[in-house]
Amino acid sequence: MGARATTGAAGAGLALLLAACTSPGAAPDPPDAASTTPAASATSSPGPSGTPPAHAPDEPRRLTIALAGDVHFEGVLRQRLQDPRRALAPVAGALSAADLTIVNLETSIGSGGVPEPGKRFTFSAGPGALTALAAAGVDVASMANNHALDFGRGRLPSTFRAIRAAAAAEDPLAVVGIGRDAQEAFAPVVSDVRGTRVATLAASVADQDPTADRTGHWAATEDRPGIADALDPARLLTGVRRARGVADVVVVYLHWGVQGARCPSADQRRLAARLVAAGADVVAGSHAHQLQGDGRLGGGYVAYGLGNHVWYSPGDAATSRTGVLYLTVRPRTAGARPPRVVRAAWAPQRIGADGLPATTTAADATDFRADREALRACAGLAR
Repeated sequence: MGARATTGAAGAGLALLLAACTSPGAAPDPPDAASTTPAASATSSPGPSGTPPAHAPDEPRRLTIALAGDVHFEGVLRQRLQDPRRALAPVAGALSAADLTIVNLETSIGSGGVPEPGKRFTFSAGPGALTALAAAGVDVASMANNHALDFGRGRLPSTFRAIRAAAAAEDPLAVVGIGRDAQEAFAPVVSDVRGTRVATLAASVADQDPTADRTGHWAATEDRPGIADALDPARLLTGVRRARGVADVVVVYLHWGVQGARCPSADQRRLAARLVAAGADVVAGSHAHQLQGDGRLGGGYVAYGLGNHVWYSPGDAATSRTGVLYLTVRPRTAGARPPRVVRAAWAPQRIGADGLPATTTAADATDFRADREALRACAGLAR
Protein backbone atom coordinates (compact mmCIF):
# COMPACT_ATOMS: atom_id res chain seq x y z
CA MET A 1 0.00 0.00 0.00
CA GLY A 2 1.64 3.22 -1.04
CA ALA A 3 -0.30 5.14 -3.66
CA ARG A 4 -2.12 8.38 -3.84
CA ALA A 5 -5.19 8.23 -6.01
CA THR A 6 -7.50 10.15 -8.27
CA THR A 7 -10.98 8.69 -8.13
CA GLY A 8 -14.26 9.03 -9.99
CA ALA A 9 -16.92 8.11 -7.41
CA ALA A 10 -15.19 9.94 -4.58
CA GLY A 11 -15.43 13.30 -6.35
CA ALA A 12 -16.35 14.96 -9.61
CA GLY A 13 -14.37 13.55 -12.55
CA LEU A 14 -10.73 13.02 -11.67
CA ALA A 15 -10.24 15.24 -8.59
CA LEU A 16 -6.78 14.61 -7.15
CA LEU A 17 -6.52 13.23 -3.63
CA LEU A 18 -3.51 14.67 -1.87
CA ALA A 19 -3.37 12.12 0.94
CA ALA A 20 -0.08 10.34 0.16
CA CYS A 21 0.93 7.21 2.06
CA THR A 22 4.41 5.93 2.77
CA SER A 23 5.35 3.19 0.32
CA PRO A 24 6.84 -0.07 1.59
CA GLY A 25 8.56 -0.66 -1.75
CA ALA A 26 8.28 -3.81 -3.84
CA ALA A 27 6.74 -6.83 -2.19
CA PRO A 28 8.94 -9.74 -1.15
CA ASP A 29 8.14 -13.13 -2.62
CA PRO A 30 5.34 -14.62 -0.49
CA PRO A 31 6.20 -17.91 1.23
CA ASP A 32 5.19 -20.95 -0.80
CA ALA A 33 4.35 -18.67 -3.71
CA ALA A 34 3.48 -20.26 -7.05
CA SER A 35 5.21 -18.03 -9.56
CA THR A 36 5.78 -17.41 -13.23
CA THR A 37 8.87 -15.46 -14.27
CA PRO A 38 9.91 -15.04 -17.90
CA ALA A 39 13.61 -15.90 -18.01
CA ALA A 40 14.46 -12.81 -20.03
CA SER A 41 12.66 -10.52 -17.60
CA ALA A 42 13.38 -12.09 -14.21
CA THR A 43 13.88 -9.70 -11.33
CA SER A 44 16.46 -10.18 -8.62
CA SER A 45 15.25 -11.44 -5.26
CA PRO A 46 14.59 -9.11 -2.33
CA GLY A 47 17.01 -9.27 0.57
CA PRO A 48 16.22 -10.89 3.91
CA SER A 49 14.70 -7.66 5.22
CA GLY A 50 12.16 -7.55 2.39
CA THR A 51 13.80 -4.55 0.74
CA PRO A 52 13.24 -4.23 -3.00
CA PRO A 53 15.88 -5.59 -5.38
CA ALA A 54 18.62 -3.27 -6.63
CA HIS A 55 18.32 -1.83 -10.12
CA ALA A 56 20.69 -0.05 -12.42
CA PRO A 57 20.70 3.74 -11.90
CA ASP A 58 18.96 4.40 -15.23
CA GLU A 59 16.35 1.63 -14.83
CA PRO A 60 12.88 2.73 -13.63
CA ARG A 61 11.95 1.17 -10.33
CA ARG A 62 9.49 -1.67 -10.78
CA LEU A 63 6.32 -1.84 -8.75
CA THR A 64 4.18 -4.65 -7.41
CA ILE A 65 0.40 -4.84 -7.82
CA ALA A 66 -1.54 -7.25 -5.59
CA LEU A 67 -4.91 -8.58 -6.78
CA ALA A 68 -7.43 -10.42 -4.61
CA GLY A 69 -11.02 -11.53 -5.13
CA ASP A 70 -14.41 -11.05 -3.54
CA VAL A 71 -14.83 -9.43 -0.12
CA HIS A 72 -17.98 -9.10 1.96
CA PHE A 73 -18.86 -8.95 5.66
CA GLU A 74 -21.63 -11.52 6.03
CA GLY A 75 -22.09 -14.18 8.75
CA VAL A 76 -19.35 -14.21 11.35
CA LEU A 77 -17.48 -11.56 9.40
CA ARG A 78 -20.10 -8.97 10.35
CA GLN A 79 -18.98 -8.84 13.97
CA ARG A 80 -15.45 -8.00 12.88
CA LEU A 81 -16.64 -4.55 11.82
CA GLN A 82 -17.17 -3.64 15.47
CA ASP A 83 -13.51 -2.64 15.29
CA PRO A 84 -13.03 -1.68 11.63
CA ARG A 85 -9.32 -0.88 11.84
CA ARG A 86 -8.61 -4.35 13.22
CA ALA A 87 -11.29 -6.20 11.27
CA LEU A 88 -8.92 -7.63 8.66
CA ALA A 89 -5.72 -7.55 10.69
CA PRO A 90 -5.07 -11.30 10.19
CA VAL A 91 -4.85 -10.80 6.40
CA ALA A 92 -3.23 -7.36 6.36
CA GLY A 93 0.29 -8.72 5.89
CA ALA A 94 -0.52 -10.27 2.51
CA LEU A 95 -2.66 -7.37 1.31
CA SER A 96 -0.27 -4.61 2.33
CA ALA A 97 2.90 -6.24 0.93
CA ALA A 98 2.45 -4.65 -2.52
CA ASP A 99 2.76 -1.10 -3.78
CA LEU A 100 -0.86 -1.15 -4.94
CA THR A 101 -3.59 -3.58 -3.84
CA ILE A 102 -6.97 -4.03 -5.58
CA VAL A 103 -9.98 -6.13 -4.48
CA ASN A 104 -13.68 -6.51 -5.29
CA LEU A 105 -16.00 -5.26 -2.53
CA GLU A 106 -19.11 -7.34 -3.12
CA THR A 107 -21.69 -5.74 -0.84
CA SER A 108 -23.86 -2.68 -0.55
CA ILE A 109 -22.38 0.00 1.70
CA GLY A 110 -24.13 2.48 3.99
CA SER A 111 -27.63 2.67 5.45
CA GLY A 112 -31.21 3.01 4.27
CA GLY A 113 -32.87 1.49 1.26
CA VAL A 114 -34.70 -1.81 1.15
CA PRO A 115 -33.51 -5.29 0.11
CA GLU A 116 -33.86 -5.96 -3.59
CA PRO A 117 -37.18 -7.84 -4.02
CA GLY A 118 -36.83 -11.50 -4.93
CA LYS A 119 -33.05 -11.54 -4.70
CA ARG A 120 -31.74 -14.65 -2.93
CA PHE A 121 -28.72 -13.01 -1.29
CA THR A 122 -28.63 -9.37 -0.26
CA PHE A 123 -25.37 -8.22 1.32
CA SER A 124 -24.99 -5.16 3.52
CA ALA A 125 -22.20 -3.47 5.44
CA GLY A 126 -21.70 -0.10 7.08
CA PRO A 127 -19.05 2.46 6.13
CA GLY A 128 -16.65 0.64 8.46
CA ALA A 129 -16.11 -1.88 5.65
CA LEU A 130 -14.19 0.76 3.71
CA THR A 131 -12.11 1.59 6.80
CA ALA A 132 -11.37 -2.12 7.24
CA LEU A 133 -10.07 -2.49 3.70
CA ALA A 134 -7.88 0.59 3.91
CA ALA A 135 -6.43 -0.40 7.29
CA ALA A 136 -5.56 -3.84 5.85
CA GLY A 137 -3.56 -2.32 3.00
CA VAL A 138 -6.11 -2.18 0.18
CA ASP A 139 -5.74 0.88 -2.07
CA VAL A 140 -8.56 0.40 -4.59
CA ALA A 141 -11.89 -1.43 -4.25
CA SER A 142 -14.23 -2.17 -7.14
CA MET A 143 -17.97 -1.96 -6.51
CA ALA A 144 -18.95 -2.82 -10.08
CA ASN A 145 -20.76 -6.03 -9.16
CA ASN A 146 -24.17 -7.60 -8.59
CA HIS A 147 -24.33 -6.81 -4.86
CA ALA A 148 -23.43 -3.11 -4.77
CA LEU A 149 -27.12 -2.16 -5.06
CA ASP A 150 -28.59 -4.98 -2.98
CA PHE A 151 -30.53 -2.33 -1.03
CA GLY A 152 -31.52 -0.31 -4.07
CA ARG A 153 -30.77 3.23 -5.12
CA GLY A 154 -32.31 4.51 -1.89
CA ARG A 155 -29.07 3.59 -0.15
CA LEU A 156 -26.76 5.24 -2.67
CA PRO A 157 -26.59 8.72 -1.06
CA SER A 158 -25.10 7.14 2.06
CA THR A 159 -22.86 4.97 -0.13
CA PHE A 160 -21.39 8.01 -1.86
CA ARG A 161 -20.90 9.82 1.46
CA ALA A 162 -18.96 6.81 2.74
CA ILE A 163 -16.84 6.69 -0.42
CA ARG A 164 -15.97 10.39 -0.14
CA ALA A 165 -15.01 9.96 3.52
CA ALA A 166 -12.86 6.91 2.71
CA ALA A 167 -11.02 8.81 -0.01
CA ALA A 168 -10.24 11.67 2.38
CA ALA A 169 -9.22 9.48 5.34
CA GLU A 170 -5.72 9.25 6.78
CA ASP A 171 -5.45 5.80 5.16
CA PRO A 172 -7.29 6.57 1.91
CA LEU A 173 -9.27 4.02 -0.07
CA ALA A 174 -10.39 4.72 -3.63
CA VAL A 175 -13.59 3.11 -4.93
CA VAL A 176 -14.12 2.49 -8.63
CA GLY A 177 -16.98 1.15 -10.77
CA ILE A 178 -19.90 3.02 -9.17
CA GLY A 179 -21.02 6.61 -9.51
CA ARG A 180 -23.74 9.23 -9.67
CA ASP A 181 -23.87 8.79 -13.43
CA ALA A 182 -22.20 6.68 -16.10
CA GLN A 183 -19.30 9.09 -16.56
CA GLU A 184 -18.41 8.83 -12.88
CA ALA A 185 -19.01 5.07 -12.69
CA PHE A 186 -16.63 4.42 -15.60
CA ALA A 187 -14.02 6.94 -14.47
CA PRO A 188 -10.69 5.30 -13.60
CA VAL A 189 -8.87 5.60 -10.33
CA VAL A 190 -5.39 6.89 -11.14
CA SER A 191 -2.87 5.95 -8.44
CA ASP A 192 0.55 7.55 -8.22
CA VAL A 193 3.15 5.01 -7.10
CA ARG A 194 6.51 6.77 -6.78
CA GLY A 195 5.82 8.70 -9.96
CA THR A 196 4.32 5.79 -11.90
CA ARG A 197 0.66 6.35 -12.75
CA VAL A 198 -1.54 3.25 -12.56
CA ALA A 199 -5.09 3.59 -13.92
CA THR A 200 -7.68 1.13 -12.56
CA LEU A 201 -11.03 0.76 -14.31
CA ALA A 202 -13.85 -1.54 -13.19
CA ALA A 203 -17.06 -2.79 -14.74
CA SER A 204 -19.63 -5.57 -14.48
CA VAL A 205 -20.32 -7.92 -17.37
CA ALA A 206 -21.46 -10.92 -15.33
CA ASP A 207 -24.43 -13.25 -15.65
CA GLN A 208 -26.44 -11.47 -12.96
CA ASP A 209 -29.37 -12.61 -10.84
CA PRO A 210 -32.61 -12.50 -12.87
CA THR A 211 -34.03 -9.81 -10.57
CA ALA A 212 -30.86 -7.75 -10.56
CA ASP A 213 -28.63 -6.31 -13.20
CA ARG A 214 -29.15 -8.38 -16.35
CA THR A 215 -31.83 -6.00 -17.59
CA GLY A 216 -29.53 -3.08 -16.83
CA HIS A 217 -31.66 -1.49 -14.13
CA TRP A 218 -28.62 -1.27 -11.81
CA ALA A 219 -26.52 0.38 -14.50
CA ALA A 220 -25.44 3.98 -14.17
CA THR A 221 -26.74 6.10 -17.04
CA GLU A 222 -26.29 9.72 -18.10
CA ASP A 223 -28.85 10.82 -15.50
CA ARG A 224 -29.05 7.93 -13.02
CA PRO A 225 -26.61 6.57 -10.43
CA GLY A 226 -25.46 2.97 -10.44
CA ILE A 227 -22.60 0.69 -11.41
CA ALA A 228 -20.42 0.62 -14.51
CA ASP A 229 -22.32 -1.87 -16.66
CA ALA A 230 -20.31 -3.12 -19.65
CA LEU A 231 -22.66 -5.69 -21.14
CA ASP A 232 -22.05 -3.46 -24.15
CA PRO A 233 -18.28 -2.97 -23.70
CA ALA A 234 -17.91 0.03 -26.03
CA ARG A 235 -17.68 2.58 -23.21
CA LEU A 236 -15.24 0.44 -21.25
CA LEU A 237 -12.98 -0.05 -24.27
CA THR A 238 -13.00 3.69 -24.92
CA GLY A 239 -12.07 4.27 -21.28
CA VAL A 240 -9.11 1.90 -21.57
CA ARG A 241 -7.84 3.71 -24.66
CA ARG A 242 -8.11 7.06 -22.90
CA ALA A 243 -6.42 5.72 -19.77
CA ARG A 244 -3.58 4.44 -21.93
CA GLY A 245 -2.89 8.04 -22.88
CA VAL A 246 -2.53 9.33 -19.30
CA ALA A 247 -1.21 6.34 -17.33
CA ASP A 248 1.92 4.21 -17.35
CA VAL A 249 0.03 1.02 -16.41
CA VAL A 250 -3.65 0.20 -17.07
CA VAL A 251 -5.53 -2.35 -14.95
CA VAL A 252 -9.11 -3.47 -15.66
CA TYR A 253 -10.99 -5.29 -12.87
CA LEU A 254 -14.16 -7.03 -14.07
CA HIS A 255 -17.12 -8.80 -12.54
CA TRP A 256 -17.69 -11.44 -15.19
CA GLY A 257 -18.09 -15.07 -16.16
CA VAL A 258 -20.32 -17.84 -14.88
CA GLN A 259 -20.70 -18.69 -11.21
CA GLY A 260 -19.07 -22.00 -10.33
CA ALA A 261 -17.17 -22.31 -13.62
CA ARG A 262 -13.44 -23.09 -13.43
CA CYS A 263 -12.71 -22.21 -17.06
CA PRO A 264 -13.54 -18.80 -18.54
CA SER A 265 -16.45 -18.50 -20.91
CA ALA A 266 -16.06 -17.64 -24.57
CA ASP A 267 -17.42 -14.15 -23.77
CA GLN A 268 -14.70 -13.62 -21.16
CA ARG A 269 -11.96 -14.68 -23.55
CA ARG A 270 -13.22 -12.42 -26.34
CA LEU A 271 -13.51 -9.42 -24.04
CA ALA A 272 -10.07 -10.02 -22.51
CA ALA A 273 -8.50 -9.99 -25.96
CA ARG A 274 -10.31 -6.76 -26.87
CA LEU A 275 -9.22 -5.07 -23.64
CA VAL A 276 -5.57 -6.04 -24.14
CA ALA A 277 -5.75 -4.80 -27.72
CA ALA A 278 -7.19 -1.50 -26.45
CA GLY A 279 -4.21 -1.04 -24.14
CA ALA A 280 -4.90 -2.89 -20.88
CA ASP A 281 -1.73 -4.25 -19.26
CA VAL A 282 -3.64 -6.28 -16.66
CA VAL A 283 -7.16 -7.72 -16.90
CA ALA A 284 -8.47 -9.42 -13.77
CA GLY A 285 -11.82 -10.31 -12.34
CA SER A 286 -14.10 -12.33 -10.13
CA HIS A 287 -17.72 -13.57 -9.85
CA ALA A 288 -17.26 -17.31 -10.40
CA HIS A 289 -16.38 -17.72 -6.68
CA GLN A 290 -13.64 -20.10 -7.79
CA LEU A 291 -10.16 -19.54 -9.13
CA GLN A 292 -9.81 -19.43 -12.90
CA GLY A 293 -6.68 -19.40 -15.01
CA ASP A 294 -4.10 -16.63 -15.11
CA GLY A 295 -1.30 -16.01 -17.58
CA ARG A 296 -0.16 -14.04 -20.60
CA LEU A 297 -2.36 -12.94 -23.47
CA GLY A 298 -0.36 -11.07 -26.07
CA GLY A 299 1.27 -8.11 -24.35
CA GLY A 300 -1.12 -8.25 -21.39
CA TYR A 301 -1.59 -10.37 -18.29
CA VAL A 302 -5.03 -11.86 -17.60
CA ALA A 303 -6.37 -13.41 -14.39
CA TYR A 304 -9.86 -14.56 -15.31
CA GLY A 305 -10.99 -15.45 -11.79
CA LEU A 306 -9.49 -14.45 -8.45
CA GLY A 307 -12.09 -16.40 -6.46
CA ASN A 308 -13.35 -15.43 -3.02
CA HIS A 309 -11.04 -13.72 -0.56
CA VAL A 310 -12.77 -12.56 2.61
CA TRP A 311 -15.97 -14.54 2.30
CA TYR A 312 -18.27 -16.35 4.72
CA SER A 313 -19.30 -19.63 3.09
CA PRO A 314 -18.77 -22.35 5.72
CA GLY A 315 -18.12 -25.89 4.56
CA ASP A 316 -17.77 -25.03 0.86
CA ALA A 317 -14.37 -26.52 0.00
CA ALA A 318 -14.77 -25.76 -3.70
CA THR A 319 -14.85 -22.01 -3.11
CA SER A 320 -12.40 -21.83 -0.20
CA ARG A 321 -9.23 -22.01 -2.30
CA THR A 322 -7.89 -18.52 -2.75
CA GLY A 323 -4.77 -16.40 -2.54
CA VAL A 324 -3.20 -13.09 -3.47
CA LEU A 325 -1.77 -12.65 -6.95
CA TYR A 326 1.32 -10.41 -7.02
CA LEU A 327 2.29 -8.92 -10.36
CA THR A 328 5.67 -7.21 -10.79
CA VAL A 329 5.21 -4.47 -13.35
CA ARG A 330 7.78 -2.58 -15.39
CA PRO A 331 6.80 1.10 -15.77
CA ARG A 332 6.38 2.46 -19.26
CA THR A 333 9.45 4.25 -20.62
CA ALA A 334 10.46 5.66 -23.98
CA GLY A 335 11.12 2.78 -26.33
CA ALA A 336 9.92 0.12 -23.85
CA ARG A 337 7.73 -2.65 -25.20
CA PRO A 338 5.26 -5.05 -23.58
CA PRO A 339 5.00 -7.08 -21.52
CA ARG A 340 4.63 -4.67 -18.65
CA VAL A 341 4.13 -7.61 -16.25
CA VAL A 342 7.51 -9.26 -15.83
CA ARG A 343 6.65 -11.60 -12.97
CA ALA A 344 3.54 -13.22 -11.48
CA ALA A 345 3.43 -15.00 -8.13
CA TRP A 346 0.54 -16.39 -6.11
CA ALA A 347 0.50 -16.69 -2.32
CA PRO A 348 -1.83 -19.73 -1.96
CA GLN A 349 -4.43 -19.55 0.82
CA ARG A 350 -7.55 -21.27 2.13
CA ILE A 351 -10.60 -19.54 3.58
CA GLY A 352 -11.42 -20.87 7.04
CA ALA A 353 -14.66 -21.13 9.00
CA ASP A 354 -14.11 -17.54 10.13
CA GLY A 355 -14.34 -16.32 6.53
CA LEU A 356 -10.69 -15.22 6.46
CA PRO A 357 -7.96 -16.59 4.16
CA ALA A 358 -4.96 -18.19 5.83
CA THR A 359 -1.67 -19.67 4.62
CA THR A 360 -2.07 -23.19 3.32
CA THR A 361 -0.20 -26.35 4.22
CA ALA A 362 2.77 -27.36 2.10
CA ALA A 363 0.73 -30.14 0.51
CA ASP A 364 -2.11 -27.79 -0.37
CA ALA A 365 0.36 -25.29 -1.83
CA THR A 366 1.72 -28.05 -4.07
CA ASP A 367 -1.81 -28.90 -5.19
CA PHE A 368 -2.39 -25.20 -5.83
CA ARG A 369 0.55 -25.05 -8.25
CA ALA A 370 -0.66 -28.11 -10.15
CA ASP A 371 -4.21 -26.76 -10.29
CA ARG A 372 -2.92 -23.43 -11.55
CA GLU A 373 -1.24 -25.10 -14.53
CA ALA A 374 -4.47 -26.91 -15.41
CA LEU A 375 -6.54 -23.72 -15.08
CA ARG A 376 -4.10 -21.80 -17.28
CA ALA A 377 -4.37 -24.47 -19.96
CA CYS A 378 -8.19 -24.40 -20.06
CA ALA A 379 -8.05 -20.60 -20.17
CA GLY A 380 -5.80 -20.65 -23.23
CA LEU A 381 -3.14 -18.48 -21.56
CA ALA A 382 0.63 -18.67 -21.73
CA ARG A 383 3.20 -18.76 -18.92
